[in-house]
Amino acid sequence: MGVFSKFPRTFWVANTLELFERWAWYGFFMLFANYLTGSSDVGGLEFTQSQKGILMGVGTGILYFLPVLTGAIADRYGYKKVLALAFTIYTSAFILLPMFSTFTGVFLMYLYLALGAALFKPIISATVAKTTTNETASIGFGIYYMMVNIGAFFGPMVTLLFKGSSNLVFYVSAGIIALNFILLLFYKEPNRETVQQTSLARTFKEIFRNMFSIVKDLKFVIFLLIVAGFWTMYNQLFFTLPVFISQWIDTSVLYHFFERYIPFISTNYSPAPGVIDAEFVANFDALYIIIFQIIVSSIVMRMKPLKSMMSGFLVCSIGMALTLFSQNVLFTLVAILIFSLGEMAGSPKITEYIGRIAPHDKKALYMGYSFIPVFIGNVFAGIIAGVVYQNMSDKVIITRQFATDKGLVVPEGLSNNAYFDNVAQQLQLSHKELTDLLWQQYSPSDIWMVILAIGLGTTLLLYIYDRVIKVKGSKTR
Repeated sequence: MGVFSKFPRTFWVANTLELFERWAWYGFFMLFANYLTGSSDVGGLEFTQSQKGILMGVGTGILYFLPVLTGAIADRYGYKKVLALAFTIYTSAFILLPMFSTFTGVFLMYLYLALGAALFKPIISATVAKTTTNETASIGFGIYYMMVNIGAFFGPMVTLLFKGSSNLVFYVSAGIIALNFILLLFYKEPNRETVQQTSLARTFKEIFRNMFSIVKDLKFVIFLLIVAGFWTMYNQLFFTLPVFISQWIDTSVLYHFFERYIPFISTNYSPAPGVIDAEFVANFDALYIIIFQIIVSSIVMRMKPLKSMMSGFLVCSIGMALTLFSQNVLFTLVAILIFSLGEMAGSPKITEYIGRIAPHDKKALYMGYSFIPVFIGNVFAGIIAGVVYQNMSDKVIITRQFATDKGLVVPEGLSNNAYFDNVAQQLQLSHKELTDLLWQQYSPSDIWMVILAIGLGTTLLLYIYDRVIKVKGSKTR
């Protein structure tokens, strides 16, 4: 307990703010892909996979681009004021978002929500940095990342209880965020640089000047572009996997296991008898991280960052590809475990490596631009989860193509689920039998090869990058 007593109250307040913010964010975000593309009779908007990819890819990408600007706003106007603004935007966005059903309306509201997240994001990490010392920084950021993963796990577990009403999912997230207004009363502003004498326009001008100076460091830019490949593959956990599970994977084995041993789960995390919520299955990633992060970190802590990243990216790629390979949910759970082990080994080392290669007098600047690969990765992840998934794996498109090929006449205006049921009835097949037939005939699992290629390509490029750095005699490896 000795080391924990060395953290000031603001450190614990900031971490609790982070916990609730991640709880609210992932509580909605894990469900978002299926909300956008799901059948209208279960509360979905029936957007195309391509529309989903644009909305989630570009919208989330912008979220990770904005903090370089919103961080400057926080430094100028004060962390506490900007946090209050962030929570106001966040809460109102969660309330307003389900009121829109057109693509344009939802996209604009999602950008508004992303603004709230972008205002919040740089403040908490800065607060943790300013309320820790060289002695306590390691465990301090360990606590911070633990809060992120606890929020990421429990968020979907809570909101899934209200999945029957799509609006309630958003309102629950709004309520969780609103709790942060209370915590904000106990938040004490940490010491921050005095920038009030500089105009905001001048501050932004300096930011963009620094951005162009970063481009001159070719080694850093190449590294960021390579790592964008990892984030492209990683984000399929949220963009593609929940939809793929919902459309193709047979979760009945898992349902019957919980029905027998933990009936609370089969009762509350099941949209229909014999089916477990797709997001519940995908959320095992966060559970694995909570269980295994300390063990994996202890194994890779002595590895050089690039070696750890290469190993992590390779394992992560195999795991994510395998999640899209089989209809067997037990196979999927093992694949998610493989993915999460790679994630734990590779992802934390990205920040560590950037800290190592940054010039001593520009560490903060370089760390601030570590968002670039996340931004690029989200945009490209949206393309993979959008137009690529739509053309290769989307059950809605495949069912309509199948009906056309068979010459079936299906009434107009049916929801996606009703359309599928009508095709099954005409062929006198059960829901599962038609799903299995489409799986065998159209091979929607082939998208696993695309994901694996992206991951292996990223790993190979990182290996080449490492070889070049070694040849040049760098000691930053």
